[in-house]
Amino acid sequence: MDQQCGYPRNSDCIFCKIVAGQIPCYELYGDDEVLSFLDVGPVSRGHALVIPRGHWQTIDQVPDEVAAACMRVVPRLSRAIMRATGATAWNILQNNGQAAHQAVDHVHLHIIAKSDDAGLGIQWSPGELDDGQALAKSIRQHL
Repeated sequence: MDQQCGYPRNSDCIFCKIVAGQIPCYELYGDDEVLSFLDVGPVSRGHALVIPRGHWQTIDQVPDEVAAACMRVVPRLSRAIMRATGATAWNILQNNGQAAHQAVDHVHLHIIAKSDDAGLGIQWSPGELDDGQALAKSIRQHL
């Protein structure tokens, strides 16, 4: 637990090192709960990350109020990135676990501007919902 912010930290985590000021970043926004900065390996111009200042590996571990604080920043940053880059479309992406393509084990949201020649490419293979009622009931029971 880090005494400065009251949130857990991981001394081996690159994002925790950025939060602690040990690694520089191109900061876009910061408050007591959230930090946003440009991705140094961008998919497109303006590709930004929004992270909680505390270390949680996946979104289900993040306290509700911290997750809400992160999401509260996303619309404002999206507008700023779109204006700065001239892009008119963008993706908000958040991965959980290696199988879901999470590369850094610290919760982070990507804001990825989309242009004709850059941005996130997605291939979606929709299936069929064959047990919707039972599945919805099971999910509600776990809330």
